[in-house]
Amino acid sequence: MQSVSGGPRLLWSSLRRVAVIFREGLEPNRRLHFLYRQTRSKRQHFRVVKTSTALHLLHTCRLATFHTPKLVRSVSTLLARNFSTMPEKREFKRLPTDVVPSNYNIRLKPDLDAFVFQGQEEIDVEVKASTDTVTVNSLDITINEVTYASGDTSVAAEVSVDKEAETATFKFPSALQPGKGVLKVSYTGELNDKMKGFYRSKYTMPDGQERFGAVTQFEATDARRAFPGWDEPAVKASFDVTLVVPKEKVALSNMPVKSDTPDKDPNWRVVEYDRTPVMSTYLLAFIVGDYDYVEGKDADGVVLRVYTPVGKKEQGNFALDVAVKTLPFYKDYFGIPYPLPKMDLIAIADFASGAMENWGLVTYRETALLVDPANTSARVKQWVALVVGHELAHQWFGNLVTMEWWTNLWLNEGFASWIEYLCVDECFPEYDIWTQFVNMDLGRALELDALHTSHPIEVPVGHPAEVDEIFDAISYSKGASVIRMLHDYLGNEDFRKGMNKYLTQHQYKNTVTEDLWVSLGEASGKPVAKMMDTWTKQMGFPVIKVSERQDGDKRILTISQEKFCADGKLPAGDKSSWLVPISFSTAGSPTTPVKTIMLEGQSSEVTLDNVKAGEWVKVNTNTVGVYRVQYTTEMLAALIPAVKDRSLPPRDRLGLQNDLFALARAGMAASEDVLKVAEAFINEDNYTVWNDLALNLSSMAVLLQYTDCYDLYKAFARDLFSQVAKTVGWDKKEGESQLTAMLRDLILTKMGRYGDEPTVAEARKRFESHYKGDNVISPDLRAPVFITVLSQGKSEDFDKMLELYDKADMQEEKSRIGRALGAVKDEELIKRVHEFAMTDKVRAQDTVFVLAGATGSAKGRELTWSFVKENWKEMHERYHSFLLARLVKSSTENFATEEMAQAVEEFFKANPAPAAERTVQQSVENIRLNARWMKESADKVCQFLKSRK
Repeated sequence: MQSVSGGPRLLWSSLRRVAVIFREGLEPNRRLHFLYRQTRSKRQHFRVVKTSTALHLLHTCRLATFHTPKLVRSVSTLLARNFSTMPEKREFKRLPTDVVPSNYNIRLKPDLDAFVFQGQEEIDVEVKASTDTVTVNSLDITINEVTYASGDTSVAAEVSVDKEAETATFKFPSALQPGKGVLKVSYTGELNDKMKGFYRSKYTMPDGQERFGAVTQFEATDARRAFPGWDEPAVKASFDVTLVVPKEKVALSNMPVKSDTPDKDPNWRVVEYDRTPVMSTYLLAFIVGDYDYVEGKDADGVVLRVYTPVGKKEQGNFALDVAVKTLPFYKDYFGIPYPLPKMDLIAIADFASGAMENWGLVTYRETALLVDPANTSARVKQWVALVVGHELAHQWFGNLVTMEWWTNLWLNEGFASWIEYLCVDECFPEYDIWTQFVNMDLGRALELDALHTSHPIEVPVGHPAEVDEIFDAISYSKGASVIRMLHDYLGNEDFRKGMNKYLTQHQYKNTVTEDLWVSLGEASGKPVAKMMDTWTKQMGFPVIKVSERQDGDKRILTISQEKFCADGKLPAGDKSSWLVPISFSTAGSPTTPVKTIMLEGQSSEVTLDNVKAGEWVKVNTNTVGVYRVQYTTEMLAALIPAVKDRSLPPRDRLGLQNDLFALARAGMAASEDVLKVAEAFINEDNYTVWNDLALNLSSMAVLLQYTDCYDLYKAFARDLFSQVAKTVGWDKKEGESQLTAMLRDLILTKMGRYGDEPTVAEARKRFESHYKGDNVISPDLRAPVFITVLSQGKSEDFDKMLELYDKADMQEEKSRIGRALGAVKDEELIKRVHEFAMTDKVRAQDTVFVLAGATGSAKGRELTWSFVKENWKEMHERYHSFLLARLVKSSTENFATEEMAQAVEEFFKANPAPAAERTVQQSVENIRLNARWMKESADKVCQFLKSRK
């Protein structure tokens, strides 16, 4: 490895900057941000802030005194050790702004046989300052010719390419003078198979014929694979798109068709589209392929279409219905009409993410858009509604107003992840979707953000290649959770006023987070920026500790905050502090807070009137706050009866047990006591509460697999789930809700996994009938039946499941079977799952999830990790996005020994995975947390389970 050039000077410079942090007495929540600002001009230093080295660095700094020589010595050791092994990294620079575009006129001709495309573009530019070079983003493109025309003058440029920087530089024989001109570029590119840029997608026609289409995915930085340009979100321009396509193909772009005429070659046609609004490059899209569609209009006359695979247009009806309701909802909520004349939603066969919000042409995985009444489960149908709501929210928040740089990615994704629930709640109030938010988003955010290897919501991003690492539960789920908390604090009316002000003031422009806080603060008159900076600029969240005393009919609470860490170990000297809106409910007012305060310091005393002795008090009403709560033993005991009789509302029942499991993992509560509390949920009837409880129990079960009491745990779980299993039964009842169908799916899956004999027998009977075609299983029962049967480990059942996979016509069904296959226990069958995942029967986008399905057992985990290591080169070449991080997470994080933590660390030191660097750190931390739990809690839990015999 080559050391960084100028090592001693840069090392001393780094040390001086760190010393300044402490000399200036900056609070911990400002240190990382300050260090970034001081060093962001040097790429080498930024990488230290970004990687685990930085985390160790900052941790060491916190342990150090303010005596600078001592600080320098301790930090010097770390930097010298880590810089000496780091390869030289070139400094990242954003594109020069001496030449900027105002409009792109792009003409593309994709060859769907040779998998290449021809491109020509004319870019209207303004030369701001005299220069003889123009640098643009370009990747995997061969540029044939470049000229610049201004007035009657036209000059050609020499082209040089920097693949590492992903740029092309056009060198002109003399300086271009300030003014307007046209940059003309002709080039060729590849329709790649990487699911990024302008790429190819394979699909099957109704007659069984395989065909290819050309589709796009440009976020975050892959528009440069389709055309040379300024591929940065702040460099907005309008676009005129022309596609030259085979005459029988559907051709789509962001805007409506302007003209559709035959080409000189009668086998081709030329499709021109209206000019787009001013927008960022990553929102441009074009699609060429074979599709059907269904069409509708919303209340404002906007034409909406849902494009589906040929022969499946009826599967677009549900998404169309959601979209028709959603656009007017957002228009009314934001107070701004949808700015484009049409909205297309299209299902793409090969698609890495769930969906992408291209303005006016939103792309989706098939499983996130298509709904077949005969084959789609209630859970997937709800997922489609949420994803449609999420992407259409981006048409305003992200597309109309766009983040200035990827540091503010959370501003797009966190907001859309919150408002999708608001939209679905409006369209489908029967989903009780806000309770599900607490499980699906808040819970995920708190779990990840408690790790020492988490990151702030606003994480500094230098090179755009780093963006993939922050497409995670912090940007999405924690971002959504703090927005939900802010919305509750401000109230809906003031929040909407602020949103309208923000979008109106900044439409067609770029913003940073502070712009949103200003608008919301002005609308509400509340200190929004002061509060929210504590949530977005520092990592983590607090645990609110509460105790009480009675004074007549008054309950006096003492509350305090400190940073919550997954291992229960607060770094020495940590003074993290948040402005925390805290609400309180009581037995007399279970759903409406009796009091709400803003905790600004470390502690406070709160008096609640008219609360009798013995009545329960719940902190964090409706579980809106982004924090954990730790009660005294007496306060917790008072809440248990309210769990049993369900007088405590569902969101609070969910939040109570979720906090307890997290506290137990951190060593701040006894795990065996948490299982005793779990028994209080025996009468639970709410799907979402059960779902969250089941997830938490499963996380404990994963570790108990390494003990001799796992069978006792399974008996405990069967007892806990048995009553609700009897209630929901196997068959749908007339008039039952979608949530009941989802509850049946969940409970029967758990009972089957835990070996309940009647459940196993019924699942086998139904599977045989389904396989023979006698009685097709309803979509909501397929996952529990498939998983239960496969978990019995018979090779003939595995073979039958593969037959069903081959026969499945819908991607949802293939995905359902693929993810269930890993339930097998036999070593040879697990290996067959691995082999199957890598065949061409499984789309590359789904391979990761098939492999993840095999990690549920201790043996499956071990074999899958070995398989990933053996095939790492292929995996790494196949995935350069968040899918690689998913693979790393699923195959590593549930081990439970220090030896495995070290083994994972060593493997990724030898086999770096830049797109999953942070995930590796988090997995290793989770493994060590598991190892500690095994050492400190496993025996006590086993003793509790044995005592139940």
